[in-house]
This record gives sequence, structure tokens and C-alpha cells, in this order.
Amino acid sequence: MKLKLTITILFIALLLVGCGGGASTPPSGPTPDVAAVRTSAAGTVVSQFTLTAAAFTPTTSLPTNTTAPDATATATLPVLAQVTNLSGTPEALCDSLEFVADVNVPDNTPMTPGQDFIKTWKVRNNGSCEWGPGYVLAYAEYTDQMSGQFVALTDVVLPGEEVDVSVQFKAPSEAGTYLSAWQMRNPAGVTFEEIIFVKILVQ
Repeated sequence: MKLKLTITILFIALLLVGCGGGASTPPSGPTPDVAAVRTSAAGTVVSQFTLTAAAFTPTTSLPTNTTAPDATATATLPVLAQVTNLSGTPEALCDSLEFVADVNVPDNTPMTPGQDFIKTWKVRNNGSCEWGPGYVLAYAEYTDQMSGQFVALTDVVLPGEEVDVSVQFKAPSEAGTYLSAWQMRNPAGVTFEEIIFVKILVQ
């Protein structure tokens, strides 16, 4: 009985060895170089990309801007400042005013609250353009407009001529010193550089 058991065990062992009953061993051979494989693949991709780019020929060209912006366009404006001609001699302004004198209501004239009065200045047209319809005295800020209304010119004022210009005022209702400034303005709405004043004392 023991002999049969021993033979049976040996027989089974021989079968297991013959059939490769353990873990199989992979066949031996050279291990592939992973770096070489990657380099080869990358080279192939670059070659294909280069060939594709070389074969591509664009059929359309990019648009070319052949027109330059107009840099010479300028607006026509009235003369606002003194200019110099080619000889270096200053030229007269088109619109310019020179104060000559206070005709009435000198500075610090006493007024009663709410008093109506007309202030008149003598001025000279020292520009090169005549004054006519549309030329007015306009309020130029400072302390109070005092309801000022320009009295329109009745005659054309030629360059070099003197003229009286006037504004109708109403003194403020509260006591104090009041200063109002005015500038000549042409029909285009451009004011002259010069400023004329009226100054009163409301008592």
C-alpha cells in the first residue's frame, strides 16, 4: 500500500515538471532600447511635418494697405494768436481789442442795491478784421454777471478805429464789492484775448 502511494506521488511530480507546472519563464532575448524607439518615432513625425509644410503652397496673399491716412486735413479756424510772417515781422491779429478808457462808472463806484446802470468802455480795434453784426461783448466770469446785457454795435468798426461799447447792468441786492469781466466775441463764437472790467461797491 505504501509502495503504491509513493509511486503515485512520484508520477504526479513527474507530470507537473514535464508540463511546466510552475511560473513560466519568458524567452530570453535582447531587451529593446526604449530611448532609441522614441527617438526614431520623433524623427519620423518631424520628417512628415517638414514634407507637408514644403508641399503646401498658399493660393491667396494677405491684403496690403496701400492707402495712407489723410494727415493734411485741417479745420479752418479764425486767427486766435499773433503770427509771424516769413520775414520775421509780427502780423496783426484778425480779432483784437485794446482798452482805451472808462467812459463812465470808474472802479469802486458806489451803487445802491438793485440799481440799474450802464457801463461804457472806449476800446480800439487793433486787429486786422472789421467788427460788424455778430460781434458782441460776452460775460467772462469773475464774481457776478450782474444781469449784464450787451448793447449791440450800431456801426462797423474798422481796424484802427475807436468805439464805445456798453453793457446794461443791475447791481446785486446785497452789499459788497462786485467785479464783472467781459470779452469781445466774433460771429464764430471765438472770444478775443483781452478782458475789460466793471467794479462797483453796493452799499
